[in-house]
This record gives sequence, C-alpha cells and structure tokens, in this order.
Amino acid sequence: MSLQRLSHRFSILIAALWWGGITAISFLVVPFLFVQLGNPAVAGPLAARLFAWQCGASVLLGVLLLLLLRRRLGVGAPSAADGLANMSSAVGTMGFVLLAMLLALLQQFGVAQQIVSARATGGDLRLWHSLGSAMVLGQWLCAGAVLWRLSRRD
Repeated sequence: MSLQRLSHRFSILIAALWWGGITAISFLVVPFLFVQLGNPAVAGPLAARLFAWQCGASVLLGVLLLLLLRRRLGVGAPSAADGLANMSSAVGTMGFVLLAMLLALLQQFGVAQQIVSARATGGDLRLWHSLGSAMVLGQWLCAGAVLWRLSRRD
C-alpha cells in the first residue's frame, strides 16, 4: 500500500472519529446527562466540560486533517482535469475542516462564556443556548461533509 493511500485512509479514520465524537457527545451523552441527573445546575457544568473537551478534540483532529490534506495537495502537480478536480476537492474539504474548527472555538470561547454570564446575571440564556446548539450542529454538519467527501470513491 502506497504512502499516499495510507494517508488517505488515515484521514478517513480521523474524520470518522471526529464526526462520531461530536455525534456521541452532543446528541447522546449531553442530553442523557440532563435526563439522568434531572437538575440543570448539576448537569450543566458537566456538559460544559464535555463540550470543552470536544472543542479540544475538534481542533486537534482538524489540524491533523489539514496536515494530511495539505500533504495530499503537495503530491504531484496536477497535469490533467482529474488533477485539478482532486485539488479542488481537497481545498473544498479543507474549507469544511476550517469552518468546523472555527465554530468549535467560537462556541467554546464565545458562546459558552455568554451562557455562564447569562446564568449568573439573568441574561438571555435561551438565546445563547440556541446559538451554541446551532454552532454544534454546524460543526457536526461540517465534520459529516468532510467524512462524506473523503470517503467517496474517485
């Protein structure tokens, strides 16, 4: 198996772990916490820790994917239309990776802080929770798009 093929398969594995992790934490574990603990004051801080961990994982896995995709772009100069199509596809996939990473960072260092502040001051908690949920959904969609694009047959 060539190094390029191994790199591609590894990128699919990373994308699957990323999408699966977001799915598990955001749509299974966090709602389960709120149902089982029954008290938002107890479940909220645990959920916040999980989302912080998810942000770190998203950034780490995103950087790994960007490095692998960048390496893929650097292998051989495109000499035909197929080469240009593959290059365009890799650049588009990198865009989804970057957008997901940006959403993760904004959610963790912007929205999460506003949720804490709104809870303490009586601010608009519903707005910030909705915005945070939309950002998590955006991350999930971007990670899914990355997985989809990487796993399609050429």
